[in-house]
Amino acid sequence: MAVALWMLAGCSSVPRIVKEYRIDVQQGNVLTQEMVAQLRPGLSRDQVRFVLGTPLLMDMFHANRWDYFYSLQKGRSGEIETRRLSVYFDADGKLVRVSGDVAAAEPGVAEPVSETRNREIDLGSLPEDGSVVMPPPDEKGFFGRMMETVGF
Repeated sequence: MAVALWMLAGCSSVPRIVKEYRIDVQQGNVLTQEMVAQLRPGLSRDQVRFVLGTPLLMDMFHANRWDYFYSLQKGRSGEIETRRLSVYFDADGKLVRVSGDVAAAEPGVAEPVSETRNREIDLGSLPEDGSVVMPPPDEKGFFGRMMETVGF
């Protein structure tokens, strides 16, 4: 009887020799610190949509607020990374303030995401002259060169 119980217990746990592949699951809007660094007070809704993309949530009860959310679940470890950003507009549709856990990057300084999960970013402290380093304009790719060759 004891031998039968011991054999039955041995069959209940099968060692995992081959693990299945699990994909990374990405949801929402990808939010980077470089994207937030391009925001300036006074930008229109269309300009903010161009920089950040279409917001995940536009609430009809809070018409002057757009919410962006990003979630990445790592397939191998199951670790979940989330980012949240709220953008606020005035009555004229101009950008007033931004809050969330994605900070504006300083030129030349790579700042990690802060552990403070909900903070407000003062857009007034950013330089008005736009001295934040912008990425260089992309050179034309294969199709762009082909269109230029053809005359379009």
